[in-house]
Amino acid sequence: MPRNTQSRMFFYVYVLRSLKDGCYYVGYTHDLRRRLEEHNTGKSFATKSRKPFKLLYYEACLNKDDAEQREKYLKTTTGRRFITKRLKHYLYLTR
Repeated sequence: MPRNTQSRMFFYVYVLRSLKDGCYYVGYTHDLRRRLEEHNTGKSFATKSRKPFKLLYYEACLNKDDAEQREKYLKTTTGRRFITKRLKHYLYLTR
């Protein structure tokens, strides 16, 4: 990929909440809209039994490796605490 094209591509780390069971899903992608649609139409094996989903949070990274590293962090206990604190007011209002 040409250098100038790659510098404009973002990789997104995202957090979804299942409207069926209330559980979270953390992932990363370079096309957030397409990926959310895949989750909601059952095209993702890992989440098809838990659809539909709502996008709760996302971060943009300039590098795929950084997005993968952030995804791994958000899947840890410390990362889940970060998300809970970050979305504290939203989660309180949607109880």
